[in-house]
Amino acid sequence: MVAQLNQSEREAALAQLPDWEYDEKRDAISRSFRFADFTQAYAFMSRVALHAEKADHHPEWFNVYNRVDITLTTHDAGENGGLSQRDIDLATTIETFL
Repeated sequence: MVAQLNQSEREAALAQLPDWEYDEKRDAISRSFRFADFTQAYAFMSRVALHAEKADHHPEWFNVYNRVDITLTTHDAGENGGLSQRDIDLATTIETFL
């Protein structure tokens, strides 16, 4: 089981990720990305996918043409899943792929 972030840990982490939104209902973070076209969006998704596979932590995502929406939560954090350091680490890495 992975440790779920407490409120102060979550607030400190999200202060470093200002473009990510917190979803209290799911205890998750999300962000929408826009690219010039589908090829750039797909290339971004490929970079994220390769890293996520190595980290064994996979995002929930949705893609339409040039938009990629990503939601991060850890399904085995706490009793019912929630935000963990693994999500923060993945979001931080995703930011480097822009």
